[in-house]
Amino acid sequence: MSITRLIFSLLASLCLLRAAPMLETSEVFPTKMAGIALYRIPGLIVTPKGTVLAYCEARRNTGADWGEIEVHLRRSTDGGKTWAPPQNIAHHGPRLEGNPHKKSGGEHEQTVNNPVAIVDRTTGAIEFLYCINYARCFSMRSNDDGLTWSKPIDITATFEPFRRHYDWKVIATGPGHGVQLKSGRLVVPVWIAFGKEGDHGPSASATIYSDDHGQSWHAGEIAVPREGEYGNPNETMITTLSDDRVLLINRNVSKPNRKLLTTSADGATGWTKPIFHPQLWEPICMASIVAHPAQPGLLLYSAPHTLGRDAAGQEIPAKRGLRENLTIQVSRDDGQTWPVSRTLDPGKSAYSDLAVLPDGTVLCLYEAVTGLVVARFNLDWVQTKP
Repeated sequence: MSITRLIFSLLASLCLLRAAPMLETSEVFPTKMAGIALYRIPGLIVTPKGTVLAYCEARRNTGADWGEIEVHLRRSTDGGKTWAPPQNIAHHGPRLEGNPHKKSGGEHEQTVNNPVAIVDRTTGAIEFLYCINYARCFSMRSNDDGLTWSKPIDITATFEPFRRHYDWKVIATGPGHGVQLKSGRLVVPVWIAFGKEGDHGPSASATIYSDDHGQSWHAGEIAVPREGEYGNPNETMITTLSDDRVLLINRNVSKPNRKLLTTSADGATGWTKPIFHPQLWEPICMASIVAHPAQPGLLLYSAPHTLGRDAAGQEIPAKRGLRENLTIQVSRDDGQTWPVSRTLDPGKSAYSDLAVLPDGTVLCLYEAVTGLVVARFNLDWVQTKP
């Protein structure tokens, strides 16, 4: 274990000591800031130096998934209490325009979508992946905690092996964050869609990985196929478990209305048969998961805790739930059971991403009524009944 990881683990373990429950919230990307119509699709990481990077899609003119969209990032050096001004960090290569859903005008729009950051604790660098027009994928790197970024490199060819299974028309990374294994391997969840040009379904999920610190990327095996009862697997969250296995939690549109889970020893091959977890409801919305270093097997999960129901309150199979009641759930056994939960935001709330500070404080960047909000809380807050 590196000195950085050892210090991180020792500091985080202090969270097991009883402390006063703590919850603080503040706006990071308020709607209309800097002339942006809507900020969506949050991502969050903590660098080896303790800097917090919050990033998202900045949808300039409308809130639609397609349009003139940039990727904006804000940095915090005090644990998410205050934030530097936003930077437009992608895409700074030649513009790639085109919106297949618009018959006129769309050819002048550039959709920069699905940003994903990965902390490389071996090199100290931050690898950053994003897509353009759901058709091409790029990578870049920061060696100074997100202050500056390298020239983007087109890595779209990484996705070509997936055509053995699906003739994809759409590709997307994450969203959220990726992980690094003890071997040094970087892993990013991805999804592909193979319907009409620009359509986000039908779809399937997989991973891409790098064994040379982001110098090159490779396609893993399909992790959650679109077959049988698995309906349109797409936005997938990722974490490492106490034995360094990789766990994927997959958004889907399936009759059980539950998240799909699968694991792999190396994050790329040998995925277990996906199962629907009864305690992780599926409102058809991105969720997030993160391993907490305070103890082995401790995981935190965030998602709207709702289901699509009829007038009698009965679940409707494969029905979208309301995007509200963002809830934090806790597992102490590597995600097998989730006995603890607490509502973070009972109002309208949707996509989220989780990260952990060196002192064990948990951060959750999420979509709220006012824009993207960051919540800072400790384990005692989650485990204390309101």
